[in-house]
Amino acid sequence: MRIGVVAVQGDVREHLRALERLEVEAVPVRRPAELEGLAGLILPGGESTAIWRLLKWSGLVEPIEELHRAGVPLFGTCAGMVLLAKEIVNWPERFFGFIDIAVERNASGRQVDSFETEVEVAGIGTVPAVFIRAPYIRRAGPGVEILAEHRGQPVMARQGTVLVASFHPELTDDLRVYELFLKMCG
Repeated sequence: MRIGVVAVQGDVREHLRALERLEVEAVPVRRPAELEGLAGLILPGGESTAIWRLLKWSGLVEPIEELHRAGVPLFGTCAGMVLLAKEIVNWPERFFGFIDIAVERNASGRQVDSFETEVEVAGIGTVPAVFIRAPYIRRAGPGVEILAEHRGQPVMARQGTVLVASFHPELTDDLRVYELFLKMCG
C-alpha cells in the first residue's frame, strides 16, 4: 500500500516515519505526478495558508480534488484539518471543503499554550494527543461522525473518505490513529 504525505510544508518527516513503522510505502508528495497510485493521502500540520499557497504554486490543488472525487481517503492533521474543512469560522478564506465541519483556527491558543494530553477515540481507545495551536471543530454536519473530544470540543472526525484530527499523532509513538486511516485506505 502506498500512502502519500503532502510535502510542501509542515510535519512531513514525522508522518513518513510513522507510516514506515507500519511497513507502509510512504511517499512525499510535492508534484502532481507523485499522487499516482496512492491508496491514501495525508495533509500534515503546519501553517494552513502557507500550505495552501504552496499547493496552488505546485499545481497540487486540482489533482487532490480529483483524488477526493475518486474516493481516495484523505487524512488531515491540525492545519490539514483546516484545509479539508468546509468552513473556517475565524478566517475569510476557504480551502478544499471536503468535510462538512466548521473549524476555528488556533482555537487551543498560541504556540506557548501547546500541550499533550490523552483523548478517547471511538473504536480505538485512549491515545496520546499533542495539540499545537490546534483548530477545534465548532460545527459538524449531519453526515460527520465525531471520533474524539477534548474538554467537550470535537477534535477528531470522519465523513466518508475524509478523516481529520486537531492533534498531531505523528509526534507520539502510538500508531493506532494511522491504523484507523490505513483501514479506510485498505
